Amino acid sequence: MTPQELQSRLLYRDGLMLVLDKPAGLAVHAGPGGGDNLERYFGHLRFGLPKPPALAHRLDRDTSGCLVLGRHPKALRKLGKLFQEGKVEKIYWAVTRGVPARTEGRIDAPLKKLSTRSGGWRIVIAEDGQTSVTDYRVLGQANGLSWIECRPRSGRTHQIRVHLASLGCPILGDAQYGDAAREKDVPLHLHSRGITVPLYQKREPITVLARPPAAMQAALMACGWSAPEDEANQQAHKTDGGDTARP
Repeated sequence: MTPQELQSRLLYRDGLMLVLDKPAGLAVHAGPGGGDNLERYFGHLRFGLPKPPALAHRLDRDTSGCLVLGRHPKALRKLGKLFQEGKVEKIYWAVTRGVPARTEGRIDAPLKKLSTRSGGWRIVIAEDGQTSVTDYRVLGQANGLSWIECRPRSGRTHQIRVHLASLGCPILGDAQYGDAAREKDVPLHLHSRGITVPLYQKREPITVLARPPAAMQAALMACGWSAPEDEANQQAHKTDGGDTARP
């Protein structure tokens, strides 16, 4: 990924934090098997600082949208505390196969990681799992598909995917928790739509939006989404004070 390609995905920048529009299909960091990943390109985002930024949280490989980076260790500590204390508001959009019985609600179902016979793993709902909570509401539906807004109150691996599947509404393109044969060649329709970070005590929280990727837009529009004409540029390259953080 060239510096220009990565920087074109920058949604927000100030002295402490960057927010990127992560592309679907690219891991945020190297796994045990190596391979291409977003983190290897962070040197393109130094903007004059001596070291590259680092991940403040994670998104799955096939999830797109808002990804927060801390620009230096002090910023990472502050962001890490905000995420850990649940003070960062995260909004995800998903398109699912099926319609929930209720148009809105809370899924409170503990999650646990299990190894599979094939040597892989999956996340399951289990009484002895970690506390996992997701608030959701249906924003639109059509032809057996639903456009759902999710607000996770915890940050477990595959949380939204498993929770929506538990409603009988697996995410479109989710071959692991849906119908594997049906979803095999369909991109995962899960997008980190927006994030709100109360980064500075004496200022309003910072809210950043990411436009849904092209692969999701047809299904979203079928369910009633209509993007404002200016949405594509609403947050693109937004900065606040350049590289100087204000308390």
